[in-house]
Parts: sequence; structure tokens; C-alpha cells
Amino acid sequence: MYTQNIYKQIEIDKLTTGCSVQAVGQIVKSQGGKQSVELSATSLRIIGTCPGETYPLAKKRHSLEYLRTIAHLRPRTNTIAAVSRVRSTLAGSIHAFFQEEGFNYVQTPLITASDCEGAGEMFRVTTLDTDNIDSLPRAKDEDGKELSGVDYAEDFFGKAAFLTVSGQLGGETYATALGDVYTFGPTFRAENSQTARHLAEFWMVEPEMAFADLTSAMDNAEAMLKSVVGVALEKCDEDLTFFSKFFDKGLKDRLEKLVNKPFVRVSYRDAITYLQEEIAKDPSKWQFPEVEFGTDLATEHERWLAETKFESAVFVYNYPKSIKAFYMRDNDEDGGETVNAMDLLVPGVGELVGGSQREERLDVLVDKMKELDLDVEDYWWYLDLRRFGSVPHSGYGLGFERLVTYVCGIENIRDAIAFPRYPGNAEF
Repeated sequence: MYTQNIYKQIEIDKLTTGCSVQAVGQIVKSQGGKQSVELSATSLRIIGTCPGETYPLAKKRHSLEYLRTIAHLRPRTNTIAAVSRVRSTLAGSIHAFFQEEGFNYVQTPLITASDCEGAGEMFRVTTLDTDNIDSLPRAKDEDGKELSGVDYAEDFFGKAAFLTVSGQLGGETYATALGDVYTFGPTFRAENSQTARHLAEFWMVEPEMAFADLTSAMDNAEAMLKSVVGVALEKCDEDLTFFSKFFDKGLKDRLEKLVNKPFVRVSYRDAITYLQEEIAKDPSKWQFPEVEFGTDLATEHERWLAETKFESAVFVYNYPKSIKAFYMRDNDEDGGETVNAMDLLVPGVGELVGGSQREERLDVLVDKMKELDLDVEDYWWYLDLRRFGSVPHSGYGLGFERLVTYVCGIENIRDAIAFPRYPGNAEF
């Protein structure tokens, strides 16, 4: 008996923050006040010891900034564990919504030769020896004179290749064949941004609907968000209660309003008028007080519309052609000055969804691409969709990590994904 007691004491002495254990016993009513039940253990075995003096997760509250430096360990914290559970529930409910609506799930390529957004902020994919610049094959003109650029015809894919910024173009391909489809996968953008709203690697949900206009896209986006947020409220109550206590006291009320209150819909022109009237009262309160037709709305503008003006999720539609992507359909009602595009703005975040009716007219699409100096030959297959049996179609993109931050009430998008990628950081 004495020997057994010594052994038990040795095992107990090994119990430190971070160690893994196997405990056997009965679940009983808790004698403490912070939990309803507890384990009344009859045996305890140390599975993996953990030296408390060097363990990076001391038994105290750590900042989210610090936890990003140990992203391989941060899932062990209450906050990131809760984020991960909510993220998992949201992902599952997104698939469930589209499957129940009859959408087909399509996996579009991560490697592409096309820039969907036309912005050029793409990561290059190459097998050329970039460590040896002098060895890179050089492009040549028609006379055989060497040019300054690299000849990607000798690269792995025989042309310049990149990580995709969107699965939309591939989604359109299948929408014109199967009807309603959706993609849900990783996308990449080489945007040198250190804001709390941007990542270099992020996940996008992108449905495409055949024979659908902009109103159809807004209807579907509203139904999808109400559905998935409703599931989170139902299945993640304990985690959302945690976020309400430590991050956003009004979180649950805000989420319930999104589920139960119809989304507002307002034209871009009217939104600009509302902003101008509000800013005129006191321009000093605004970081970007200059707002006019053609202005790309800043986050402060988006949040004012959603949080103050309408106190609701709000669709802003019919944006100026000059600030939107080439594939968006020109709005015939105003001579092509605007496009049939929309952004969904939500309280606490700003833009959550962006979408449009796609330009299905071949001649109009080609002219727009030329105006933006896009190489039409690079998009020959995309234009074939307009040459051969074109149909009206629409879709939208939901930034999945932004949805996670919105539902969890956390501020930085880097805490909404397992291993965040951003300028200067590709750790783990």
C-alpha cells in the first residue's frame, strides 16, 4: 500500500499544464459552480508529459497575436478550439444548404493561367530554377532577339501559371452544363495587405446559377446565410456563449437578427446619397469623407450603412462599371454606366458577399476585356461559353473566413483559419 501511494504521488507530480492523461471514473454532478458535471476519477495515467517550465501555453490568458506565433499549439486554447468547432459547423451547413437546394458541388482548379479578377495579384507557380536567374530561359521576338522577360513556354505547364484567386470561371463552365453548381475551396491573392480583413490564402464559397439574374443571386445569398447562421445558433450555443462573454456581448442578438430580419436592398446611387448626407453633418468623423459616384466604398462606409442607417444586413446593388470586374453584366437601363453587381454588407464586418449577373453577350464581353487590356486569347475557353449556347447566369462569392469572424465575433481574420498566410508569414 505504501509503495502504491508513492507511485500515485509520482504520477500526480507529473501533472502539468499541457500534459495528456487517461482518466477512468464516473460522470457525476459537479460540486463546483462553473460546470454542471465532473469526472470522479478512480484511476489516472499520464500518457504524455509536458515540461511546464518550457510549455509556451502557460495557464493564463494569452493575446491572439501571441497565439499566432505558436499556431501549431493554439488549437489547445479555449478561443481557437471554439473557432474551429464553429468553422466546422459552418462548413458542413454550407454544403448541406446547397445540396438540399439541388446544387452540384464542383471542384475547380487551384492552378490556372487566367486571372479571374483582372487585378494581377496572383502567386506564380513554376518549376524554373529561380535561384539561378542567369539560367532562366529568355523570351525572344520574331527576329530571335532576346527579350527581358522569361520564356514560360519552357516551364512545366508550357505557359505562365498561377494560384487561382477564384473558382468562378470554372464554376460558370459547369453551370452552363449542369444548372446550379457551387465551389468551396482555397483561393489565393498576392495582395500586400496587413489589415485584419485580408489573407493571402483563404477559402471561398462560390455558387453559380444558370438562367438566373441579379435578384436570384441576392435571394440565394440571403437564404444561404440565414440557413447556415441559424444552424450555428442551434448547434454551437456553448461556443457562441463563450464568444459573447469574452469578445462581443451583442453577438447572439446580432446573429438572431440576421436570421429573422429580411435583408435590406438599396441601389449604389441611393447608398452614396445617404452617405453624403451623413458625412456632410461632420466630415471630421470620417477617415474617407470624399464620397461620390464611382467611389469604392470603404469599410467605414459599409459598416455605417449596415449598422447605423439600416441596422440590418443590406444588399447594395448596381455598382459603377469602373470599379467592378470585367465579367459583370452591363446594366442596360443606364447606358452601361453601371453593372448588375451587388455586395452584401453586414453589421460588425462590412462586406461579406460579392456577386453579379455575368455578362453572357459575347461581343460585349470581348469589348470589356479589351478595354481592361486583358489578353482575349487567354480566355478563349471562357468566351466559348458565350459562343456556344450562351445563357443568362449569375453567382456570388462568400469569403468563408469573413463569415467565421462574423459568427464568432472576433476581429482578426487570421484567427479564423488554422494556419494564416499573410505578407511576411508562411510559418507552420
